Amino acid sequence: MSHRMKTHTSVRQINIDSMLLKDISIDALEEAKASAKLCKSSRSNSSLGASALSSCKSQGYRRREGKKSHKVGDTRKTVGGKKIKGKKYGGPLPDWS
Repeated sequence: MSHRMKTHTSVRQINIDSMLLKDISIDALEEAKASAKLCKSSRSNSSLGASALSSCKSQGYRRREGKKSHKVGDTRKTVGGKKIKGKKYGGPLPDWS
């Protein structure tokens, strides 16, 4: 009769609930912006991550989807199917974050 010895490995975890904004580096924030090369590539929207896809749309590289309308200038326009930049990148669409 053989006895197997159980080994326990300890995994170090980060408590993200206690992280502060000062703990996030500026370099990490810059990396959040998707590159123009990635946005202009032939990769489908579903193969991109949600954050990268949102960044591509906000930069005006990919078309927006849906029947959502926004006030652009003085008029309300449906933005689905159009490449319209978000306010962060010099466009007319508001930033809702």
